[in-house]
Amino acid sequence: MATLKKIVLHCDQLLRTAEVRDHEGASNGLQVENNGRITHIAAAVDASLATVRLAIAAHADLLVVHHGLFWNPSHPWTGKRRELLDLLVKNNLAVYSSHLPLDIHSKLGNNAQLCAALGFNRLKPFFNDMNQHLGLQTQLSISREQLVKQLATALGTTPKLLPGGPEICRRIGVVTGGAGSKLALAASEGVDTFITGEGPHWTFALAEELGVNVFYGGHYATETFGVKALAAHLAQKFRVPWTFLDHPSGL
Repeated sequence: MATLKKIVLHCDQLLRTAEVRDHEGASNGLQVENNGRITHIAAAVDASLATVRLAIAAHADLLVVHHGLFWNPSHPWTGKRRELLDLLVKNNLAVYSSHLPLDIHSKLGNNAQLCAALGFNRLKPFFNDMNQHLGLQTQLSISREQLVKQLATALGTTPKLLPGGPEICRRIGVVTGGAGSKLALAASEGVDTFITGEGPHWTFALAEELGVNVFYGGHYATETFGVKALAAHLAQKFRVPWTFLDHPSGL
């Protein structure tokens, strides 16, 4: 029988949950426990009232997410927050969250999985932030137009291109999620093309000044990969079914 305790211990070790530094307020690991038995795993990018309802409808007893329930002080538990708590407890639904530990995992991580979907190889560490590399980079020769097509296929949505760099991309860095605000950091590491999820308006002018192409593929779209890979891994190891809950933000 798959138990919550065994799955959490495995995840914490696999993802190095205690070792990886994260943004202030992030709470990685088990956020909500259930009665201890796991029969069905659901995976979602975000833990929210909507995805909790989807997990319950899928008869899951463990929800694995990238963006968890807790980031900042989340009290009092009233209104919709109280409804969320009530649903979790009454439906015996545990929640496990992994933010940066899942982003940077060498095989199951968002960055590794997106690079694999794009056919990138010979990957090297990239984007040194908080004394750790959050992304990956590769060297190849591909036109911006072709990269748009490959990203659209991998993500299921057409990325937004800020064409500040060369028409032929030769050194490409990848950091999923919301890394656009740190475009200068990406450029300082020598890439001519930066793939991430989203960024502020002012990065359009900055991309031109830095001579860097920027692809915004969507925060949500670039971060579906990790939870899918993690849930599939857990399903195989612990012999339980899993379901991906698609609840796109469009951002």
